[in-house]
Amino acid sequence: MSRRALFAGTAAGTAAALLPAAPAAASGGRPGAAVPAGPRRPDAVPAARYRAGYHFTVPDQWKNDPQRPVWIDGEYHYYYLYNADYLAGEVGTAWRLATSTDLVSFRDRGVAVPKDTTPNGDLWSGSAVVDTHGTAGFGAGAVVVIVTMSPGGGTDQQEQFLYYSTDGGRTFTPYGTGPVLPNPGVADFRDPKVIRDEERGRWVMALAQNDTIGFHHSADLKSWTPAGGFTHRGLGVLECPDLFRITAPDGTAKWVLGVSANGKAAGLPHTYAYWTGSFDGGAFTPDAADPQWLDHGWDWYAAVTFDRHRADGTPDPAVRYAMGWLNNWDYAHTTPTIDCDGFNGTDSIVREVVLRRDDSGAYHLASRPVTALDSHVSRTVRLGDLSVEGTRLLEYTGVSYEVSCEITADHATGAGLQLRRSPDGNRHIDAGIWGDYAFLNRRATVNPDGSGTWQESRTPLGAAGRPVRLRILVDRTSVEMFVDDGRHVHSSAVFPYLVDDRLALFGAGGRAVFRNTVIREFTV
Repeated sequence: MSRRALFAGTAAGTAAALLPAAPAAASGGRPGAAVPAGPRRPDAVPAARYRAGYHFTVPDQWKNDPQRPVWIDGEYHYYYLYNADYLAGEVGTAWRLATSTDLVSFRDRGVAVPKDTTPNGDLWSGSAVVDTHGTAGFGAGAVVVIVTMSPGGGTDQQEQFLYYSTDGGRTFTPYGTGPVLPNPGVADFRDPKVIRDEERGRWVMALAQNDTIGFHHSADLKSWTPAGGFTHRGLGVLECPDLFRITAPDGTAKWVLGVSANGKAAGLPHTYAYWTGSFDGGAFTPDAADPQWLDHGWDWYAAVTFDRHRADGTPDPAVRYAMGWLNNWDYAHTTPTIDCDGFNGTDSIVREVVLRRDDSGAYHLASRPVTALDSHVSRTVRLGDLSVEGTRLLEYTGVSYEVSCEITADHATGAGLQLRRSPDGNRHIDAGIWGDYAFLNRRATVNPDGSGTWQESRTPLGAAGRPVRLRILVDRTSVEMFVDDGRHVHSSAVFPYLVDDRLALFGAGGRAVFRNTVIREFTV
């Protein structure tokens, strides 16, 4: 089933059935049938607010795929797919814009690329670039968007169209009504990611073509020539491709090809898969056949990475930013924010991504929350070193915070934290280590997976008995756990009752020590 077919299953109002349920949430509306919410009574005042405290959320209605932010005049311009008619049961997205200088606090700028202004309909995913040298003929510094549209509807009519802006990316004009890259007669031909190949003096597009990422090149962003492709089977339709170069601390530079992919059938994540390797402008050669994953949770989809700009405005070759949609198409319309807050759409925290070399000589990406989050700390609770055998309830209460610690559990089977714990202790989210793996488990709280299948995510640990560092971002509808300085990350949507604000530590089968335990709260 296509993303568009799932999007048609707008489930406004179904969250009302979710909130009283525990611990497993109801799955909501039937995909493929729009369910209008109807007007809200002016005197209706919801009792709860589930909007995230320090994560980006759409102001109203609906958002899904992030579009790669671009740096313009000292600000990041973040476009994303937005549907102003979501609660009315209508399908179709525009590109809405938010700007930020620190990628924690965002300013809404409204719709930048409207939908349904040409015969081609609404806009899907794509990418924006700053055409510094004016190669497309719209002037130096014009912002050019290459975006998928489907004039005939469905996934077998997808083509790539061009919009341009001469006012710094605030408003866009369509470049005629014809595609700059027509569909060659195939299904799944979407999500163009365009980068500048300075070495060869041209633009390169990575395009999702079912189980292949096709590469195309262009001198002027208007006319595109196929240049090769990379195929990987077993992960369903590869979506939202990503292509970039990054340099490790040892000076090694690698090309990275990323995709949003569904590995659930093989026991793998349904997030962002990537390969390190080399790229010659037309062919990508991976270092290994199997991908690695930038997130191992259930809800980090359609992710994008983008340049981190230094103080002088130049891109940092050693660090990139990344952000993803904190949702999953398996249950995209199941959230309490629809009824409580009038919106459906939350993003992950922006991450800083670096390239590291492991002991075997292989390279991988590691993530950490954006450094600017430190500037928004409003309260710090330092608990120091804590020894736990069994369960220890802490005095802290909260629904939106960060907790970090280093766990030593060489005398225990497992250890971790019970996040968003209920007053009676029956509901909670478990995060920690067990045997030879780290885990995040949402089964014992309200969550969007009505099937009960996608509840615990796991990643391997290194040497047994060594300390494990955890940094966990908790917000009203999400948990993101960074393990060992971001070697692995687990991001999952959760919907705990707002009264579930306790925090506990546990050591199973023996004593565990939690060192340098710190809780931070943020004001954004």
